[in-house]
Amino acid sequence: MPKYLVHGSYTLEGVKGLLREGGSKRRAQFKENIGSLGGQVESVYYAFGGDDVYAIVDLPDNVSSAAISLALNAGGGFRASIVVLLTPEEIDEAAQKAVSIRYRPPGQSQ
Repeated sequence: MPKYLVHGSYTLEGVKGLLREGGSKRRAQFKENIGSLGGQVESVYYAFGGDDVYAIVDLPDNVSSAAISLALNAGGGFRASIVVLLTPEEIDEAAQKAVSIRYRPPGQSQ
């Protein structure tokens, strides 16, 4: 199953909810949301800095990833971003795929 990095920041309302409920209850809700899409949560961490939360999740596909992103952002308490994660073996496979075009920077002749 593809892996994704879910990260984001709480809004003011979201922080108030986090203070009321605590981190473990928010993690349990997140696991339930991911599970409803047929996925699993590998890990969840809270952090200082630009983002408040980082999670590694397995989801069936990009459509499911988009669905969780929409749901998290629509709630208004959290601004989520999702990054597709690739294994080193997937990069090896990508490097071996034939591509019929070559990149040419703008302004350089062929």
